[in-house]
Amino acid sequence: MRLYSLLVYVFLYTPIAIIALFSFSAGRSASQFEGFSVKWYGRALNNPFVMEALGNSLIVAFVSATLASILGTLAAVGLQGIKGPARAIFDAIIYIAVMIPGIVIGIATLIALVTVFDVVNPWLASLWPEGSNPPALSMGTPSLIAAHTMFTLALVVLIVRARLQGLEAALSEASADLYAPPFRTFRLITLPLIAPAILAGFLLSFTFSFDDFIIAFFVAGSETTLPIYIFSSIRRGVTPEVNAIGTMVMLASLVLLVIAQLILRRSDKR
Repeated sequence: MRLYSLLVYVFLYTPIAIIALFSFSAGRSASQFEGFSVKWYGRALNNPFVMEALGNSLIVAFVSATLASILGTLAAVGLQGIKGPARAIFDAIIYIAVMIPGIVIGIATLIALVTVFDVVNPWLASLWPEGSNPPALSMGTPSLIAAHTMFTLALVVLIVRARLQGLEAALSEASADLYAPPFRTFRLITLPLIAPAILAGFLLSFTFSFDDFIIAFFVAGSETTLPIYIFSSIRRGVTPEVNAIGTMVMLASLVLLVIAQLILRRSDKR
């Protein structure tokens, strides 16, 4: 079993290691190592299109992760009090949201947004004076944030729910016996205890949003995120610059995932 496990890890991480290796190639070929150099990292960081795409990805990931953490925590706390068949139904809906392929979410979100825009934009135009330019809803950063918030919301609910189930009910009951209102009980007792899970959910949501390509491809409109830029660059040919960008994205994602895992383990030990 140890040999089998080792072979699985080699199979998973060898392609990633190859990308990281060739990102340090001095030549222009992405498949031949022609001497050690870090020039492609400097060229990627000095590329204005890369930095613009990186900025868009960071903004979308941070805002969507924040919204998902807030809404997911409220949903988890609310679902914790539901019992019986209704609890099973809501649990099934949450798990389905995690298991649905990204391409299905992207297509469904695109159709939903287009339908909403077709209804709202004529209404906005009717409110503005004739001859003026009324605002019109369209695909872009807001649609990206909305789609990624919906996509990562279920992750936060599952993580926070798992933490809530490990808490002792006697803590909240003791607070109620001391005449503390429900909101004060949540703010002073429940929230500090589930804060590590919320932070871990935020980091995971940030990582999933930052790395997403499929959903962003459908709802980004004219905006370009880093995964979309990498995809468009690959279509013109793979260069060590693409390998350098992919290596930096991979390292950032791994760091966030490790931090989230350490936070959850530390929370479990406490």
